[in-house]
Amino acid sequence: MLKVHTYPLGPIETNCYIIRDENNQCLVIDPGEEGSRIINVLKKKELTPIGILLTHAHFDHIGAVDKVRDYYHIPVYVHIDENEWLENPKLNGSAKYPSLPIVKVKLADTLISEEGFMQIKDFKFEIRHTPGHSPGSISFVFNEEGFAIVGDTLFKQSIGRTDLPGGNQQELIQSIHDRLLTLNDDIIIYPGHGSSTTIAIEKETNPYLNGF
Repeated sequence: MLKVHTYPLGPIETNCYIIRDENNQCLVIDPGEEGSRIINVLKKKELTPIGILLTHAHFDHIGAVDKVRDYYHIPVYVHIDENEWLENPKLNGSAKYPSLPIVKVKLADTLISEEGFMQIKDFKFEIRHTPGHSPGSISFVFNEEGFAIVGDTLFKQSIGRTDLPGGNQQELIQSIHDRLLTLNDDIIIYPGHGSSTTIAIEKETNPYLNGF
């Protein structure tokens, strides 16, 4: 049985997710900021991280990647369309905001180029490509456990913004329709910001999805 721990980090309170199994191994998803805090949490809970997964490569989701990766010597996974974004502030968006620090991190160790099932040690999940918020946005679906980590694709009663490089609202809506709303209604959705929701709730109440 997997457990999901949520940590809103940084000035934009981006959700970092730590998914742990019964053997205290874990995956770190979207370590956006506060690398020292993430490491302290892992130590306190006596967890052994085995990989860092990125839903996409915007600055607020990648800021602590190198600190966690270098401390634990673990691989980073990102969609192939956004690998170069990791080291490019114009693409990852950090250059857009003068009040925030420039974000550059090293390129990923493993590039994800196809949808389908993936396994990292004892963690089994499905990768669904959900572009629209950004070209390489992906969602990690843990079907057996009943939840999905969807980044900034879908929020509780909202959807991701599409005014950043590579964003496309029509493509985003189509991704949500084809890749997320086709999941079971009781699947818990863990977004990149804000509180969790379910597929059923979003079908019923999300104003951006009327007509689906």
